[in-house]
Amino acid sequence: MSSPTQEARVLRAAVFAARVHATHKRKGAAAEPYVNHVLEVAQILAEHGAPEEAILAGLLHDTVEDSDQDPDPITHERLVAEFGAAVAAIVAEATDDKSLPKETRKALQVRNAPKKSDAAKMLKLADKISNLRAITAAPPANWEHARRVEYVGWAGRVAVGLKGVNPALDALFEATYRGAMAKLAEEA
Repeated sequence: MSSPTQEARVLRAAVFAARVHATHKRKGAAAEPYVNHVLEVAQILAEHGAPEEAILAGLLHDTVEDSDQDPDPITHERLVAEFGAAVAAIVAEATDDKSLPKETRKALQVRNAPKKSDAAKMLKLADKISNLRAITAAPPANWEHARRVEYVGWAGRVAVGLKGVNPALDALFEATYRGAMAKLAEEA
């Protein structure tokens, strides 16, 4: 049997992510299925020339973090077994330590962004682009204007350390960031 094609590997990761996130919803007012987020992250990466490992990691990047309360939590070891060490390493680089307080995790994202591998930088940037789009289009109902402004500003601080690997992705982040700030300014 021949090895699977790139398309087959990507679709396998998409199905895996869809199963993990089957009961998860986004925080936004639309409460869209969470899998939409990881599909968008992978699409952004694919459209901007990211390597296959980054695209696969884009699909899988929240599986460990978001399945910790599920009956069958996803582990780093399982990702290694299912998708290989390279993909699992990118996912690990993009995963926050949920045992830390939120403010500590956010500070660590800013501090550690420049230290990440090129693939992890692209993944984190695509993740921030997707999140900024969601905050702009359908923010969580309980997020006041000030919290959204704070989030967008923080995403911009994280992005500073992620840039320089993929100019097209950098440009998309900048356009998305400017759009989010403009919308927030209109609402003020």
